[in-house]
Amino acid sequence: MITILVADDHPVVRDGLRGIFTPDEGFAVVGEAANGAEAVAATERLRPDVVLMDLRMPRLGGVEAIKRLAALGNPARILVLTTYDTDSDVVPAVEAGATGYLLKDAPRAELFRAVRATARGESVLSPTVASRVLGRFRGPAEDALTAREIEVLSLVAQGRTNREAAKELFLSEATVKTHLLHVYAKLGVRDRAAAVAVAYRRGLL
Repeated sequence: MITILVADDHPVVRDGLRGIFTPDEGFAVVGEAANGAEAVAATERLRPDVVLMDLRMPRLGGVEAIKRLAALGNPARILVLTTYDTDSDVVPAVEAGATGYLLKDAPRAELFRAVRATARGESVLSPTVASRVLGRFRGPAEDALTAREIEVLSLVAQGRTNREAAKELFLSEATVKTHLLHVYAKLGVRDRAAAVAVAYRRGLL
């Protein structure tokens, strides 16, 4: 059984998460915290396997709480569960020592998988967050590529025309063209073939 501590400043969120995990015999919610300071104290006292940590909380934010737990040598794994996926939120949390980063709109099955993986010490990142983190640490060219741009480029690499890619992604053809122009600029190329070649070389595809 995986023991969980829920740290979030919204009571409705805490109640909701407890309600999601309690019926499953593989999980046990052993405590709750309404702010970062309470999260640190409760984690030290209860020693859960996983802490579901919100980022923006009163008294002490999630990132600072993660840093304090790391400094204390607490073995709990931290899965950030938040509504924010900007670089200013994602990168500090990962650098502070969060094992995973998931958005609150994740389906229940995905949340369960993420908690299990986090308990095993495996890194868990939602797709949009993974794109930001990989871009941040791989280099400036890839830092600028969005998840949607990679999707478009992947279809181009498979031989799709702009019209076909637009239909598959439920976009307008003009939007696909715009995405490709952005890709060309970010990869420093002038055409589709060069973009695909550079993308493969850099491990984007």
